[in-house]
Amino acid sequence: MTIRTIRYVRRMLPMTYDHRTEVLSEISLVLSHYQHLEPVLEKFVFNDGTAKNLINLTGTIQVFYERKQYNIPVTLWLRESYPRTAPICYLKPTCEMVVVTSKYVNSNGEIMMPYLDEWKHTKCDLHSLIQVMMATFSEVPPLRMHLDQEKSTSAHKIHLADDFSHVTLNREDHLPFYELNETIC
Repeated sequence: MTIRTIRYVRRMLPMTYDHRTEVLSEISLVLSHYQHLEPVLEKFVFNDGTAKNLINLTGTIQVFYERKQYNIPVTLWLRESYPRTAPICYLKPTCEMVVVTSKYVNSNGEIMMPYLDEWKHTKCDLHSLIQVMMATFSEVPPLRMHLDQEKSTSAHKIHLADDFSHVTLNREDHLPFYELNETIC
């Protein structure tokens, strides 16, 4: 990360942040380790409808799942009280991606991890948070590619539900499958 980037982040960071020096320091550290994240100042709308201009880190983090590398798009919002309060973290899927809900991610793409729930500003930081996300998402991927039903052939149909997907195969002789012949995978 360059001095120019530090100056840019310092100018971008609103004066409403309580701990500007700490926020700037953590953002600088993260940007030096994760080149695919960038600082952005945007309006964040809270659940109660209030909106504030908050700085966030947006981009991708690299995750390895079954020996393949995936880039998981995320946005880490820093509240004005950061680092005394945990960031608000979301997945930012592309149109080809679908959020996979789990105990770590809700259907809105909000990331919910014990690390965030138990946030202590003297023991937790952005760099460690990203490492926890990478480790967790390597075990439980938060996104999958969208299965396009229109691309399914006449030999099989793809069915999607909130918590699972499955494929139905048609027999060549057009007779129904019987329960004894089915395989549960």
